[in-house]
Amino acid sequence: QVQLVESGGGLVQAGDSLRLSCAASGRTYIIYCMGWFRQAPGKEREFVADINRSGSSRYYADSMKGRFTISSDYAKNTIYLQINSLHPEDTAVYYCAAKTGSAASFGSWGQGTQVTVSP
Repeated sequence: QVQLVESGGGLVQAGDSLRLSCAASGRTYIIYCMGWFRQAPGKEREFVADINRSGSSRYYADSMKGRFTISSDYAKNTIYLQINSLHPEDTAVYYCAAKTGSAASFGSWGQGTQVTVSP
């Protein structure tokens, strides 16, 4: 179906910025929305932001507005997540996900990329 591969994570210091990437492959023509989620140690996975295929509509979780920016490159089937002024609380595994076909929810997931923010 659809494969998603995240990249760009790593160990950074508080205050740094980071850009995560998610490349989609396979039947990418069935994707109509892609998004980012994150899961911190001991916590449930939480929604960060999503963007429609054309990039004309973006939606952010209230707690993510301000320092997080989602964008897309339609030609490359890739989305990005820019995170500015990183906090130690941003430490988490960041996952990319996609909505495909007629599905209303995110059904395709990447393996995740670890972001660790040191104080």
